[in-house]
Amino acid sequence: MLTPTHSPSDRIHATYWLETSENPLRAAEIIAGEQSSGTFLALANETPELKQRSGARIERLEILDTVNEPSLPGRYKPGARFTRCVLELSWSIGNMGASLPNVMATVAGNLFELQCVSGLRITDLRLPAAFAQAYPGPAFGIAGTRHLAGVDQGPLIGTIIKPSVGLNPKQTASEVRKLLNGGIDFIKDDELQADGPHCPFDERVRAVMREVNEATQRLGRKPMVAFNLTGELDDMKRRHDLVLSLGGTCVMVSLNSVGLVGLRELRRHSALPIHAHRNGWGYLSRSPAVGWDYAPWQQLWRLAGADHLHVNGLGNKFSESDADVARAAAAVMRPLWSHAPMAAMPVFSSGQTGLVAAATYAVTGSTDLIFAAGGGIFGHPGGVAAGVTAMRQAWDAAVAGVNIGDHAATHAELNQALSFW
Repeated sequence: MLTPTHSPSDRIHATYWLETSENPLRAAEIIAGEQSSGTFLALANETPELKQRSGARIERLEILDTVNEPSLPGRYKPGARFTRCVLELSWSIGNMGASLPNVMATVAGNLFELQCVSGLRITDLRLPAAFAQAYPGPAFGIAGTRHLAGVDQGPLIGTIIKPSVGLNPKQTASEVRKLLNGGIDFIKDDELQADGPHCPFDERVRAVMREVNEATQRLGRKPMVAFNLTGELDDMKRRHDLVLSLGGTCVMVSLNSVGLVGLRELRRHSALPIHAHRNGWGYLSRSPAVGWDYAPWQQLWRLAGADHLHVNGLGNKFSESDADVARAAAAVMRPLWSHAPMAAMPVFSSGQTGLVAAATYAVTGSTDLIFAAGGGIFGHPGGVAAGVTAMRQAWDAAVAGVNIGDHAATHAELNQALSFW
């Protein structure tokens, strides 16, 4: 009899919403086998001892309901009915070690494609504490971001350079100058702006940092700019070094473009906070019948080194509900383990205005966040500085528990903003 090399606490647990045309227990066994030691035929080497050591375990199977139509297309028997259930599986860490790419391959691999699956979504993920030793997580997080941006309290009021693409380095720097003069805390590149020939990364960074460094002397603090360095790994490292050499305090990366290994290697190299953009999240999440919930997904990226994580925003222009956004923000700030909290800073964006400041504060109970607004600042009839001021005033009212309309009566910038927000 082989002795297990890891205790039960060293198991990786994933929970799924499962829909299947098979007997649910049989479907669970197929999934468990596909994602560990099994195949569609019984093999001599797949001994009971091997299964005990390395096979995925069915920890929980809870029947929810039965429907007549499948959620996803597939090959099903005529007249089949489809059972929905909660399935929890676990794997020994001995199968893969404390490796995030291989966790991804295990909990979110071929199981989505199985014939017996007519719907499957990852709703929870629990990793053993060994991952806290292998992956240090965010290097800066909330406290480090506040320190570098010189913002001790309140949310970091931020914005995105628009138009997304088309501005040259000089024009980009001109927009940044307006924002800096307006008292902005945080500026980010759009995820579509990286290193195109019309606005090369190096030229853009040099032009923008001239404005930032000049403003720092005047303001007594350095507003944070997240430069989008997404690209090949060597290029990302070189771009990071340029930002650092010019006095920059943040870099940005598109998670789904560079992958877990790309983020992890950038984290190893980086001396700056990493602003992690989740563009592409919709194809992983939008169908309720397949993909990921945000809470398990963000764990992997937070461990890999994301300091800031986008969570969408209340009243957003996309498809997620306010409840989804609230759950996402809570997940980003929730400790992964009691001894290694590794909180990241949530980033609220997507059509944000001061009208949702109070609601955002209510669902987070915190101002440890970046509140990024584009049109909500640039569209102010009084100009960019008035837009930044109005956003701050809206948040001041939210934190103080004062009605935004009442606060606007004595704050001209906010009063003007209410007419276009």
